[in-house]
Amino acid sequence: MTIKIIAIGKKHEKWVKDGIDRYETRLRKPWDVTWNYLAHSSLAEEQARTEESKRILSKVSADDYLILLDERGKNLSSPELSQLLNQNLGHKPVTIVIGGAYGVDDSVRQRANTVWSLSKLVFPHQLVRLILTEQIYRAGEIANNRPYHHV
Repeated sequence: MTIKIIAIGKKHEKWVKDGIDRYETRLRKPWDVTWNYLAHSSLAEEQARTEESKRILSKVSADDYLILLDERGKNLSSPELSQLLNQNLGHKPVTIVIGGAYGVDDSVRQRANTVWSLSKLVFPHQLVRLILTEQIYRAGEIANNRPYHHV
């Protein structure tokens, strides 16, 4: 049960990589994370959004449960995220998308099964990667009744 993360941008900066590695090494099977990095578009705003969105969707399978990260999405608690991932990991591949600087176009939003907001705040993409990895780790711990998460 792998969670595939598609992220626009370069690989993790060192400080982010160290944090992500910490949580990924703590993840327990069957939970696993893979990263697919797509380069930033060299085009201007709207054209970049369109071009990056096409490349994102080319990496998404028809049977994937697609979660789009977007500050306008639904706020989920950690237990709600755990339930969402746990329900889908057993039945469908889960793909999470972190769009580029200009976001994604409506084609990705319409394809998404869930549009999820980490916060009403906007975070730098590198920080989003770290927060996302920690939340996936937390979701796995909650799903397996381990003591990491305290209410």
